[in-house]
Amino acid sequence: MGGAALSGALWLGLLWAGSGAGGSCSGKCCEGRDPACVGEGWREGGGYGTCYCDGGCRRTGDCCHDHGQACPALPCIVGEWSHWSGCAEQCQPNLRIRRRYVQQEPKNGGEPCPALEEKAGCLEYLTYQGDDCGHEHVPAFITTSEYSKERKRRAASSLWHSDKEEAGYCVEFKTESLSHHCALENRPYARWMQYLREGHTVCVACQPPAMDTDTHRCSGDGRNADGGKILHWEAVGNSQCQGTWKKIRQLKHCSCPLVHSFVFT
Repeated sequence: MGGAALSGALWLGLLWAGSGAGGSCSGKCCEGRDPACVGEGWREGGGYGTCYCDGGCRRTGDCCHDHGQACPALPCIVGEWSHWSGCAEQCQPNLRIRRRYVQQEPKNGGEPCPALEEKAGCLEYLTYQGDDCGHEHVPAFITTSEYSKERKRRAASSLWHSDKEEAGYCVEFKTESLSHHCALENRPYARWMQYLREGHTVCVACQPPAMDTDTHRCSGDGRNADGGKILHWEAVGNSQCQGTWKKIRQLKHCSCPLVHSFVFT
């Protein structure tokens, strides 16, 4: 090897060693974009000079060469969803809530945490003392059929014993009109409103928790309405999502596709 080549190789070697190539980010990792987390040496993408060890260097492309090893990206980890809460208020349409909690905060530019709280519409027909609310609800209040799963879990009311579990029924309606607010709903547990469409047949289940304890019927089910009568409904969780429908028939069991199946709340 010639003298000039040897000298150049020696100079590069010294430069690599002096740059902290063995650990430019050692002990310098930090969250977000932080100019204090700075090093001097080779960058991940090549080039020598000022480099960074913060959580934003990957977006800007100026991480130090050992950033990935010294500051590994750790994603946010969350736990399972809690059970849904009861309605915020009894005897009128309101919201229920479920939450989950962070088990590991994201580090070094790792995947951020997803939503930790979700809300959905609900309506309780019993007071906290277990008494029937005692009044009719007009128009018909509906929500996603998914609500029935959670409601059955919470249905420990003495007003509805296990021998009455089969007392429910289903009503088919043809949707006549609805507000444009239904299609604009994007909250995770309210997106079911987007499946409401004019002219579609929908199934709405009447289940014991929503039944009147005397008549064993759900308010707004169109009990005495003929097929030509316009009936009103409203989506619980978004009072602006509302419309009209006509009753087709009453069935023992619902037969609509899941996206067109709802429950009286």
